[in-house]
Amino acid sequence: MEYQPIFGEGNRTYGMANPGYMPAAEGRPALFAPPAAAPQGPSAPPASMFDSMPGYEGTVAGGGGGFLPPPMPAFPVPQPEPGPAQPSWNIPSISEDTARAAFVLFASSKCCYNSGPAKDGVITRMDAFNTYRYRLETFTESRSTEWSHEPYRGQPVDAFAQPPPGPWDVPAKAPTFFVDDQQIMKVPYTSSTKPCHVCVGMGRRPCKDCAGAGNKVCWVCNGSGFRHGDDRCHHCSGRGRENCNRCQGKGSMQCETCHGQQQLLVYINLTVKWTNNSENYVVEQSSGLQAENLSKVSGKELFRDTQYLVYPLVGFPDPTVVNAAQRLVHDHQGKYSRTSRILQQRQTIELIPVTKVTYSWKGKSHIYFVYGNEFTVNADDYPATCCCTVM
Repeated sequence: MEYQPIFGEGNRTYGMANPGYMPAAEGRPALFAPPAAAPQGPSAPPASMFDSMPGYEGTVAGGGGGFLPPPMPAFPVPQPEPGPAQPSWNIPSISEDTARAAFVLFASSKCCYNSGPAKDGVITRMDAFNTYRYRLETFTESRSTEWSHEPYRGQPVDAFAQPPPGPWDVPAKAPTFFVDDQQIMKVPYTSSTKPCHVCVGMGRRPCKDCAGAGNKVCWVCNGSGFRHGDDRCHHCSGRGRENCNRCQGKGSMQCETCHGQQQLLVYINLTVKWTNNSENYVVEQSSGLQAENLSKVSGKELFRDTQYLVYPLVGFPDPTVVNAAQRLVHDHQGKYSRTSRILQQRQTIELIPVTKVTYSWKGKSHIYFVYGNEFTVNADDYPATCCCTVM
């Protein structure tokens, strides 16, 4: 038997009509058409849905058109200038009282640490280490485009009224330097209306629960129309089927893409992204403290230079910092200018104090470290710990 599709609502549904359907009668089981699978619309808009816009030929839907390289500057790029005069790079030593107070606070914060070594240990030596952190920040603006759409509710339609501005000619808000941010906007003169590709401009789609039939097999009688013997099912009045609750028996639902409007406003979205690209270099110090500990603390800022493009650091007493600064400045200016526009650069040098403290407790020598502006303590070999058990 061949089933014919019927479109519409009420008695006419999006399902498949079965000409052999017979209502249930006394002594005769009900016959029903098997539910038809709901036709599925395209998951992505077809390419023909999008107009060809000059300057945006590579723009696609969903995946975007990739980051667009900025145009060549219309005016000469300002050249970097040498940074400000650099101060003395000496690091002040902390006092014995400060080192002991930090140690006591550290021990009291540990539930399994006896405070004896911190309070009664005899400090025998304190060694200060010069440790520097160089940071280069390159603040960039990048732009990408993609076709997008939304239900059409009377929004302005301006496609082909005049050529759209280029991706880098669309004005954006003024960013806050060195703060990540993003702005998404419609490109002027790219908006047009198209029939919804999901519902084919009908505004409704077949209900997935009932496959467009408007009704489903009765859950009480399992479609037979009877409960026990010849007792007619009162839930479905012997029909063997009940109205679909999801679509209220209509067989169709409002299209989720166009929200029943039948048409979509299709336009190009421009995403402007501001990114602070930051990279650090920490000088290896010979104190024995692991370098990863220093990433958790702050230091005293000794040097700051902010320009459109910074000049590589010169005159610093540690050659490893000079080499790292030159490498990072060269890498950043080459890497980020290819896919984005550099708006500002900033380089800083922090002096991170690290003090290695040697102390004696119960005739044995031990060490701990005090580092950072926060006077953080690291004591891996604390001599008075106990095992804690959580009940």
